[in-house]
Amino acid sequence: MNWNNWLRQIHRWLSIAFTLAVIINIIVMVQEKSSVWVGLMALLPLTLLLLTGLYLFALPYATRWRGAGRSGG
Repeated sequence: MNWNNWLRQIHRWLSIAFTLAVIINIIVMVQEKSSVWVGLMALLPLTLLLLTGLYLFALPYATRWRGAGRSGG
């Protein structure tokens, strides 16, 4: 499996984990049994989503930039 495809798959699974964490957070808030760890539960997948998303966003630009350097030299 290619590194980029592997990272895309991780990004997809992280989005599912983040969605589930938000749903659990909403359920706990409605029940008024809120605790700090439930609120923070969504931050780990969100942080990893940010990192993988930024990488996937910059990937086409980096590929173009590397390709332009080869053809120009």
